[in-house]
Amino acid sequence: MPRLQTGTTAPVRQFTDVTGAPAAPPGPEGLLHLQFRRFAGCPICNLHLRSFARRQAELAAAGVREAVVFHSPADELRPYADSLPFPLVADPDRQLYRAFGVERGARALLDPRVWPTVLRALARSVPLALRGKERPPAARPLGGRLGLPADFLIGPDGRLLAVHYGEHAADHWSVETVLGFAAGHDAPVRVAAGRETAGGETAGA
Repeated sequence: MPRLQTGTTAPVRQFTDVTGAPAAPPGPEGLLHLQFRRFAGCPICNLHLRSFARRQAELAAAGVREAVVFHSPADELRPYADSLPFPLVADPDRQLYRAFGVERGARALLDPRVWPTVLRALARSVPLALRGKERPPAARPLGGRLGLPADFLIGPDGRLLAVHYGEHAADHWSVETVLGFAAGHDAPVRVAAGRETAGGETAGA
């Protein structure tokens, strides 16, 4: 699938969340951080999204709205929607993934840089699932477990201000990265793949 470039127009700007409500595009001064994650209940995704949930007030103050796409059906995502302060978008047919050039591959989990995050994510999610405080993922998630993440910062006019395609399952923008882009969003920002991981760590460090 061809990857999108900064400065081009986002191929899709209207989204509907798992409750059926529109996840509207940003207003005249706002930005939309569109995240492509993996499957409902993915421990890596949960760890990552909790970091964004904790700092939602900072993101809103910076004019950034969040929307998160999963390749799971809506009924599998709905149990998670109430605990997150931003829209979750179900894309089981992967139409949005194809439109934005988001890939999948074995390197999602085989890249050694992801392994420390996998251990941290499992250490968080497994005890919660055993206590019934968090729903575990489906045994065979739709679309499989080899999805790769991607991040897009979309300006008020629909232009892609920054683009990042993950090299492994934990290679995604941190909150600090998004806030940094928001502070200087007038010009497109070019982001090399394989840079950001969970918690703002540098991949390969």
